[in-house]
Amino acid sequence: MNLGGKTALITGAGSGIGAASARIMAARGAAVVLAGIPAAGVERIANEITAAGGKAFAITADVTREGDVKDAVDASVESFGGLDVVVANAGVQRHKTDVNLFEMEESEWERTQDVNLRGVFRTCKHGLAEMIKQGSGGSIIIVSSITALNGRTPNVSYMTTKSSLLGMSRHIAVHYAKYGIRCNAVCPGALEQTPDWGDHPDPEGRESAMVDATPLGRLGTSEDIAPWIAFLASDEASFATGGTFVVDGGITIA
Repeated sequence: MNLGGKTALITGAGSGIGAASARIMAARGAAVVLAGIPAAGVERIANEITAAGGKAFAITADVTREGDVKDAVDASVESFGGLDVVVANAGVQRHKTDVNLFEMEESEWERTQDVNLRGVFRTCKHGLAEMIKQGSGGSIIIVSSITALNGRTPNVSYMTTKSSLLGMSRHIAVHYAKYGIRCNAVCPGALEQTPDWGDHPDPEGRESAMVDATPLGRLGTSEDIAPWIAFLASDEASFATGGTFVVDGGITIA
């Protein structure tokens, strides 16, 4: 996976899958723009990458603010001369409050929707606009979840957003192929550290249940997912578009 000469914008890059993706893509030669909040997270990972000899730039960006997303795309072009890859990864999972659809307040529903669905919409919108303007194609990778494929999670707004992302990915793949733009979705399984994992009401119980349900007998890590994102960004994946890539230790087939 040679990513030399490519510039990648990664949202939610201060930790987890976003940070792991930035590390591996930079190691493979990409210039990476790490977007996210809080600022300390993306700056720490960017500094780590540059200290190792890679190319990285950090920008504070909240995907619920369209101006922030546009600024992140512009920063990619200004810092490294273009935009070849967009990884729409930023997400939240409100373990304690995103439950019980029949009694959920609309404001609670909207908190997750604004980050996980509209945030990806904003990211793809501005990424596509720049790629079309450049005229040299590109690759968009949307980070969904295995919750898009089953009904296991009690977090109904989270599950709904992740399901919707698969439709968005397919739409982009079909309608933007004429511009040389590919789009794929990655569905991680149960990970050791999920979004907002510290907020889970029973983290030990969750871990035990997920390990028991996973045929490989362990939870995944961000480093298990990042190579798939890097591959889909690379020219080696040039015929892959509209795909849904499940990386879950076998839990969805068990």
